[in-house]
Amino acid sequence: MTRFRRTLRQTFTIARRDFTATVFTPIFLLFLFAPLIMGAFGAVGGLGAASVTDGAQDKAQIIAILPAAESRMMAEADTRLRGIFRPGEGPPDLTTQPAAADPAAQARNAFDRNDIDAAAVLYGPLTAPQILYGPRGDRAAGYLATLAQTTLAAQQAGGTLPPIDVTKTRITRSRGSVGGQHQSAFFAVFGIFFLTLFLSGQVVGTMAEERNNKVIEVLAAAVPLESVFFGKLIGMFGVAVLFVAFWGTVVGQVTTLLPAGAAAAIGDLRPAVGGPMFALLFAGYFTMAYLLLGSVFLGVGAQASTMREIQMLSLPITILQVAMFGLSSAAVSRPGSWIATLAELFPLSSPFAMAGHAANSPELWPHVAALAWQALWVTIFIVVGARLFRRGVLQSGSARPFWRRAKPH
Repeated sequence: MTRFRRTLRQTFTIARRDFTATVFTPIFLLFLFAPLIMGAFGAVGGLGAASVTDGAQDKAQIIAILPAAESRMMAEADTRLRGIFRPGEGPPDLTTQPAAADPAAQARNAFDRNDIDAAAVLYGPLTAPQILYGPRGDRAAGYLATLAQTTLAAQQAGGTLPPIDVTKTRITRSRGSVGGQHQSAFFAVFGIFFLTLFLSGQVVGTMAEERNNKVIEVLAAAVPLESVFFGKLIGMFGVAVLFVAFWGTVVGQVTTLLPAGAAAAIGDLRPAVGGPMFALLFAGYFTMAYLLLGSVFLGVGAQASTMREIQMLSLPITILQVAMFGLSSAAVSRPGSWIATLAELFPLSSPFAMAGHAANSPELWPHVAALAWQALWVTIFIVVGARLFRRGVLQSGSARPFWRRAKPH
């Protein structure tokens, strides 16, 4: 027990040392506010794309070539039908035109005009209308067909459709919808993926500097190498927790300013295990995902001695993380399938998939087993990484990684 306490104390001493050396530097402030910088560039690009899209939408129109009486009834039908669309999701604005001598040629010429962008054009009698539409105008053509049918029904009813007295009652679900649970599962997978992609990659280079200045040899002589690895991993995880806590507080304050509609949409995202338990499991699986990926990256990065080698390792690391995200996303969209079982059992994808599992299933016992399974693999990765480092670097005295080291004759 005394030896265990001493090892634990040494591990947390190294963790505190790495945490302090990382946080209390000007570079950490740049790292902390990196999402703000990324968001600013994203907002600029989004505004540019939105301005281009809005400009195109302003010119897009659907055109109906009809007599005056039918044009008036179709405009009334259009006003009624547009009430079912959300803002910004409806079809292009309707324009009506009187028929010329050749309505077919008039409809074709509408697509050649420079002042508007005709999505679809209707002409001919309402009992058998002709609709022309351009690229990406099939939905607009379907809407024009619905308008023609509604206008014909109004015409046969004497000029307008009779109003109906509709009673709308909003209910509150006693449990989350299936769609809301699947959305919660995807957001959980994406949240863990984004955080680990942004935070765990920095573990790769934590030992490069200490290898070059021989500090690692002093640490390895005084402390078990497994404690050194685990201490460094815990220290960098502390940095990640500080980062998440800061931005979690910021995002939490921003969400209080959302309009009522957006808040209602977020409220429909009800995970199967319940909100408080889901938040606890999300935190646990983020911890496991960071420790699992971080232990792998630490073991691989410990073999690199230069920044060039660390940069070369970044690409396969990113590919691995994206692959785990893709596997877990497929798993949460097919709960109970073989691909879900594979993602939940494979160590590196297990935290992602099990976070989605918490949103789709109310059972809690699988999470106890999953967290224990993931903790076991964290231990395995740390032990294997430390032994590879000890045998490949410390004992050989070589600064080259094991994949470039020549075999002895």
